[in-house]
Amino acid sequence: MQEIIHQLSDQFKADLNSSNTTESIENLRIRYLGKQGHITLLSQQMRNVPPDQKPIIGSALNQLRQTILDQLQLKTIQIQKAAEAARYANFDPSLPGYPFPHGSIHPISQLLARAVAAFRRIGFSLASGPEIETEFHCFDALNTPPDHPARNELDTFYLPDGRLLRTHTSSVQIRVMQQNPPPIRVIAPGPAYRRDEIDATHLAQFHQLEGLCVGPDVSLADLKGTILFFLREMFGPSVQCRFRPHYFPFTEPSFEIDIRSPQISEEWMELAGCGMVHPAVFEAVCNSRGDRAYDPDTITGFAFGFGLDRLAMNLLGIPDIRMLIENDLRFLSQFS
Repeated sequence: MQEIIHQLSDQFKADLNSSNTTESIENLRIRYLGKQGHITLLSQQMRNVPPDQKPIIGSALNQLRQTILDQLQLKTIQIQKAAEAARYANFDPSLPGYPFPHGSIHPISQLLARAVAAFRRIGFSLASGPEIETEFHCFDALNTPPDHPARNELDTFYLPDGRLLRTHTSSVQIRVMQQNPPPIRVIAPGPAYRRDEIDATHLAQFHQLEGLCVGPDVSLADLKGTILFFLREMFGPSVQCRFRPHYFPFTEPSFEIDIRSPQISEEWMELAGCGMVHPAVFEAVCNSRGDRAYDPDTITGFAFGFGLDRLAMNLLGIPDIRMLIENDLRFLSQFS
């Protein structure tokens, strides 16, 4: 039996020397260590070995099995290293690498970063809220009555449980006032949703940046100064701004903001809406808080809202709002 083990060891060494591929190494493993391999069959003959010889024969057989495993693993590593060396034999490390195209920040994200930086300079902090809202935060608290067109299912995305996709980020302003006493000075950027027909100037999902400033003796002059500062930061010092009377249910008085800039157009363009916070909004907040922290007799405030998509179109000369969502690299690469 010991002679057979020695012969098997010599035979394995010869087979291993003639094996130069990973496939042949695997075949060699099966031939010696598989279910019908030489080592397995030899192990089955241990029952015929005399009892006094079994420890010696068993030890020699186990040592041969371990030697075969080690040699197969070592030879596999050598073959793999040789293949890798051959693969890179003609590689020139001094050659330049393959160029990879660099991405860019989306124009809406670029504009939002500029806008947030501008408002932070005058003391506004950033606020956020859920995109799935309740009717109270989106309409009731904002003095929007049940018969208002915005509350129609044909104008707003309602969910089966009665909640809705927010139609503006004004809902964030309500949540901020519910959670914090005055004074408050926040901006609330984020997506909003409306059932608009998609065309060159409308999308079902768009981006807003709304602001709220509340405290004692906040005046319309503060609102106009804030808006004018922001517009000059975005469009330059030559921009002209006018406030045109308008109606919003949550502000009184309310205004549309028109701008005219030599960089864009000599004609007036509607850009945003704003106004002084309606007393009914403060009353709704007081009722939800259970105190008089926002008593309209002692607290005033202003609010404004910009459509970031429309602002980007004006600033960057984009003729069609749909270009902002088409992910056309030829368009987006212009803003890298």
